[in-house]
Amino acid sequence: MNKQSKPALLWAALCGVLAVGFGLLAAELVAGFLSPSLSAVTAVGGTVIDVVPPGVKDWAIASFGTSDKFFFLIGMALVIAILAALAGILELKRKSWGLVAVGIFGLLGLLAVLARSAGSLAGNGVLVLVSPLLAAALSIVLLRVLINRLRGWRAVAGSLQNLDEASRTQPAGQERRLFLRNIGLSAAATALTALVTAAIRGSQAAYQAAREKLKLPMAQQAAAPISANAQLALNGITSLVTPNKQFYRIDTALAVPVINPNDWQLKVTGLVDREISMNLAELLNQPMQERYVTIACVSNEVGGDLIGNARWLGWPVREILAKAGVKPGADMVLSRSSDGFTASTPLQAMTDQRDAMIAVGMNGELLPAEHGFPARLIVPGLYGFVSATKWLTELKVTTFAADVAYWSTRGWSDHGPIKQSSRIDLPRSGSAVPAGPTVLGGMAWAQQRGVSKVELSVDGGDWQPVKLASAISKDTWVQWQAELMLDRGEHQVRVRCVDGLGEVQSSEVAPPAPDGSSGYHQITLRVG
Repeated sequence: MNKQSKPALLWAALCGVLAVGFGLLAAELVAGFLSPSLSAVTAVGGTVIDVVPPGVKDWAIASFGTSDKFFFLIGMALVIAILAALAGILELKRKSWGLVAVGIFGLLGLLAVLARSAGSLAGNGVLVLVSPLLAAALSIVLLRVLINRLRGWRAVAGSLQNLDEASRTQPAGQERRLFLRNIGLSAAATALTALVTAAIRGSQAAYQAAREKLKLPMAQQAAAPISANAQLALNGITSLVTPNKQFYRIDTALAVPVINPNDWQLKVTGLVDREISMNLAELLNQPMQERYVTIACVSNEVGGDLIGNARWLGWPVREILAKAGVKPGADMVLSRSSDGFTASTPLQAMTDQRDAMIAVGMNGELLPAEHGFPARLIVPGLYGFVSATKWLTELKVTTFAADVAYWSTRGWSDHGPIKQSSRIDLPRSGSAVPAGPTVLGGMAWAQQRGVSKVELSVDGGDWQPVKLASAISKDTWVQWQAELMLDRGEHQVRVRCVDGLGEVQSSEVAPPAPDGSSGYHQITLRVG
């Protein structure tokens, strides 16, 4: 490769990045109005997430927590930029080859959109096809224009090489200025489109007005008031009720689905006497119950923070299933999200008295979009991957033998009862504390059974009971507090809990996969 060709290749790479970037951003902008929950980018990203090995997903959640999707998007943008740059270089070297490459990527995007829109509310009919087709078309057109300008500049410069500098400067300069003007305009258009797209997609303007007209219904069965003894006066301890903005979010949706509440439907299908279809207005008119429930992600490590407690408002699932009439032989409900995610919940957990609900409210307000608006499932006692489906669109009554859910096909269990556990919130592991009395605090949980006791062990010694706050209910976590006298040096402190039936938390160390982590949370303190 000669020195003169290197700048041309770099310019071609930039042409590719700008062309594909503008095409994708313009398509995202259009999708914000036509099919907000599904676009070329979200479809391809979602497909990649689906095919990534479970171990990689576990690593991402463990490494980045609730920011996993942000880092995935950064990585996805880098990959797209590299491929776009290669397409630009290919187009410069081989006319139309780069355009064909972009067309192939567009076809893959179209196939991803078609696959993810099947049977989903996000589909909005043929409108979902606009985004991938528009992305490919705009990218191809702009890439051809920019590369042709680059070729023109190179051709003029090459044909005038034998002339003196004065004779070749003006025509070469004109072609160069035309090319740079096109680059500048393309970059400005891409940046402007990015800003507008971010504003539209971020504000969810298309359906915000419809959402604002909705009112959270009153609960016919209100949650019991929280007693004064349930919240310990201890600085640094986790809040008993998790604010909505601090509540963990782990799901498979690359972008938060944007659902028009006026079009939303919930269907009950499968092994039922009669199928049911219900819109949001009908759901909000049902007799609502309000309950505090602690839910957890199965990916939560021992001592982790992928767990939260909220006051949920919803309609008991057992009531809608009773209206549909469950046929004999069914043992599972397959819930489906608007983005195609599915979860397998034991039928018994949906129909017993554990307060499983179709939730529409969270801590006194309508469900936030990132937590499942307009409706989601909350099933006490089960990890979210088999029970907490967000953006709920369908409840299919079926059997474990006949159907499998999203995570069940990726090496995880299909029932997912939450394991009782406990953690130390303060001090943080590795902290330096003064010798003498040291105050510790944390949380413990054993959904469906409640917590009867929490104990600490220092340096492998005997287990000592600690002060336990009052529990809101057997389905919520509970705070605990202790004061230890620690000598100078380094100390290891472990915690465990005992449930309402007298069962001691398991000491067996297990990773999150396939059915939840276990073991004792331990911290190290440096006492001086």
